[in-house]
Amino acid sequence: MSFKKDFIWGAATASYQIEGAAYEGGKGLSVWDKFSHEPGKVLEGHTGDVACDHYHLFKEDVALMKRMGVKNYRFSLSWPRLIPNGVGEVNEEGVAFYNALIDELIANDIRPFVTLFHWDYPSALQAKGAWENPDSPYWFEEYASLCARRFGDRVKDFITLNEPQCFIGLGYGNGEHAPGYRLPLASTVVMSHHVLLAHGLAVK
Repeated sequence: MSFKKDFIWGAATASYQIEGAAYEGGKGLSVWDKFSHEPGKVLEGHTGDVACDHYHLFKEDVALMKRMGVKNYRFSLSWPRLIPNGVGEVNEEGVAFYNALIDELIANDIRPFVTLFHWDYPSALQAKGAWENPDSPYWFEEYASLCARRFGDRVKDFITLNEPQCFIGLGYGNGEHAPGYRLPLASTVVMSHHVLLAHGLAVK
């Protein structure tokens, strides 16, 4: 078994893993911002407060990718960087950051692949029940709509939700990941249903 000739090779990251600037540029808090600061939750107490400082160094990072011959780059957007409270007012500083990153990638002949959600759920929505809330698919629809309007003129490849089985199972099932909850199966099944609805609304 081999890869097809048109198989798309590239590099991939997630916003919380690399961006840093956790409290800069109008960004709201995510469940990972809080979880990583709880003692004993993350190896050696590491957090994403600074991470790779991609928020400030993205031009240098894109230059490194170009030197490495990377032609396709999959990255995720931070929902609370774009909409600090998860719904409602848009943070234009966050929009400007991702616009600059997308433009830099295109200028360097790197095709942007955008993941809308890679686990850094807005803490403000977590306080409202997160994915267990029946309104959660519509919160995600609002966010996806913003991303389509602001970035869809240049980004043609979107991924809705990264590994739902992980952010539900590990985040709300056994508590290993943010937000660190251990909910009954009856709750996580409902959450999974809402995640699937969110995907469908986002695709529209």
